[in-house]
Amino acid sequence: MKILVTGATGYIGKRLIPLLVNNGHHVVCAVRDALRADKNHLEEKHIEIVEADFLKPETLNTIPEDIDVAYYLIHSMSNTSKDFLSLEEQCAIHFKAYMENTQVKQVIYLSGITNEEKLSKHLKSRKHVEAVLKSNRYALTIFKAGIIVGSGSSSFEIIRDLVEKLPVMVAPKWLNTKTQPLAVRDVLLFLSKAAGNPKTYNQAYDVFGPEVLDYKQMLLQFAEVRGLKRYILTIPIMTPKLSSYWLYFVTSTSYKLASNLVQSMGVEIVGKPSNINTLLGVTPLSYKDAVKLAFEKIEQNSIISSWKDSFVSSGRLKNSFHKYVNVPTYGCFKDYKERSVSNIDITMDRIWSIGGTTGWYYGTYLWKIRGHVDKLFGGIGLRRGRTHVSNLNAGDALDFWRVIYADKAQKKLLLYAEMKLPGEAWLEFKIENNILKQTATFRPRGLWGRLYWFSVLPFHAFIFNGLISKLVA
Repeated sequence: MKILVTGATGYIGKRLIPLLVNNGHHVVCAVRDALRADKNHLEEKHIEIVEADFLKPETLNTIPEDIDVAYYLIHSMSNTSKDFLSLEEQCAIHFKAYMENTQVKQVIYLSGITNEEKLSKHLKSRKHVEAVLKSNRYALTIFKAGIIVGSGSSSFEIIRDLVEKLPVMVAPKWLNTKTQPLAVRDVLLFLSKAAGNPKTYNQAYDVFGPEVLDYKQMLLQFAEVRGLKRYILTIPIMTPKLSSYWLYFVTSTSYKLASNLVQSMGVEIVGKPSNINTLLGVTPLSYKDAVKLAFEKIEQNSIISSWKDSFVSSGRLKNSFHKYVNVPTYGCFKDYKERSVSNIDITMDRIWSIGGTTGWYYGTYLWKIRGHVDKLFGGIGLRRGRTHVSNLNAGDALDFWRVIYADKAQKKLLLYAEMKLPGEAWLEFKIENNILKQTATFRPRGLWGRLYWFSVLPFHAFIFNGLISKLVA
């Protein structure tokens, strides 16, 4: 079958695509910006990349009309616009309108379990999109999941941060909220096995793991898997705002995402039983087994996707990369360094491994101080790290940078700063004629931007000289 996957660069989409290809399907990946598409997909004959922005219906004609099945995986938890619900609705309306003029027989939507009258903004939006997507022209299959547990998922990483950093936790009362966590492996099985299955047409299913747990139990069981002893005291006086700050300062999440998560975590998420497990032959993993599987992927360094690589982890960078690829020159300050390279392969490997657990090769403690300062002022700091220790793709998060361009064949890496700054900053590495050229570019915003540049200039001279000297081989 020819299958359309929207949200192809997202956490679920990136994992679903290879599964569908392995099942013998031809997959059309719809992305807002082709620069963010996985380079491995460009070499796969059964994968097709198209640029389409569902907020701009005029861009959707790039999507083939001979689609058999379409996955709708477009949603966001971090959009701070007052028109959040409206934007989600517009995307769904434009998707539906275009799909109704294609040959698509089935649309599959991944939603969230909604079994309370009082819903968070996030879950309310998911429920509304379910209604928008219903059509007489195609069959709609809806899977409603709660907490998804897997390497790189936001819930997994937040719980991991809390458990591994805090031996004793004084936590908000929403830790007593019940939920049914589901392994990401099982989410992908439900989604992939439903494709083209008439028995799932025009049906909605809650999908969930075998246990009903509250968040406190999830934290304690996570600690058991890691061989850690943890103590948790819940208190009723912590407001949603204080809870958001608690998550923000302790975990790798941004404050905006923390606020949305706190809203959602206050809502009980317990699924309604159905025959979907038997129908599709899926036996969901227990929570502990899901955590163990996630750590197996981490230890094998085989994390396919991470929430940190999504725009939800920062919010500073907008959706299109094109405006950031061409580094500006007018009105900018630059710090340029170059060194001769005797071994290009080793130098490129060092560049491609920069940041995360590897560190910044020289003056890493100064980078860490800058990260702490950034976090203090509401930025993301260095806590995101990186998804893979030696692979980089456009769109990846790299500490408080975002990868804008990464091409080893062209010997070029371009990073865009997502830390709090009175301006915009780029850091570029490229090798030409056996010369490594390292350029830090800063476009200041007003007087404060200029004062900032000159105040950090002495540190830049120290850090960037040391960095390039450590990179060359």
